[in-house]
Amino acid sequence: MQSTANRSQTLVGLLCIIAGIAVFSIQDLILKLMSDRYPLAQAMTLRGLVAGVLLTLFAMRDGGLRTLVGPGWVGMMGRGWLMLAAYVSYYLALASLPLSTVIALFFCAPLVITVLSVVTLGEKVSLLRWLAVLVGFGAVVQMARPSEGLLDLAAALAVLSGVSYAASMVLARRMGAQQTATAMAFWGNAVFLVVALAFGAIAGAGQLDTSADATLAFLTRAWVWPTSLDALLMSICGITAALGLVLLTQGYRVASANVLAPFEYTAMVWGVLWGWVFFGDWPDTARWIGIAVIIGAGLFVLWRERVENR
Repeated sequence: MQSTANRSQTLVGLLCIIAGIAVFSIQDLILKLMSDRYPLAQAMTLRGLVAGVLLTLFAMRDGGLRTLVGPGWVGMMGRGWLMLAAYVSYYLALASLPLSTVIALFFCAPLVITVLSVVTLGEKVSLLRWLAVLVGFGAVVQMARPSEGLLDLAAALAVLSGVSYAASMVLARRMGAQQTATAMAFWGNAVFLVVALAFGAIAGAGQLDTSADATLAFLTRAWVWPTSLDALLMSICGITAALGLVLLTQGYRVASANVLAPFEYTAMVWGVLWGWVFFGDWPDTARWIGIAVIIGAGLFVLWRERVENR
């Protein structure tokens, strides 16, 4: 039977995941609203600067700056590159696809975790779980609706986001015994900021902006001076990034990923809500079916794993 301490850790992990998903949904909304006016690197730079200040303050509260430069900082930076791939591909997909569609495609992540558990950890997966993975991936393909070039690119980016995120959270669980959530979030944010500044130096004048496609334009558009309101919104992205990264990382540090992963599906509620309220996007029947199949397959995989472990 699960001990009282373990139950308490699981509850903390669940609350962290639910709160982190809600916080990050605000960032998703802001970046989608800005995706037709500013380049992603500019938004990520201001976001990274604000988040960096907050994460440094969190680190000082957790025991001082020495918690950031321990023996595992190289591994945490490596995990930061996975987080970078996850979030940049996610944000680029937002520029072309409805929020609910991007989130649904992103939720191939629990299915990917099952595959990674076999490849990297040598775990055994039953036939039923493999069938659920195949059904879930089939729904991902159906929702992507491959047709013409750049829509395929946006859908592929959303799937890449889920794959990268799954790998980063597996690493968070492995590193959790030695590293704090703040330290992992700090190094992840540092990678974001350095890459955003470097890309801004290369493409900030708009010399690479040759595409009318929303996804590519969000990546290559020239930097412009933001309005006061937009600068405030980008700064809020930094606050949500710091809080969200710490909450999600802390959740996976203290509790099992198999228990927590189903609660990440609460992002679907926020995606549909924000998409409907701000953009008038309401999923059609085919996309509702795809959403239901992806979520159902992910939940089935997680349920079967718990049953088999028990």
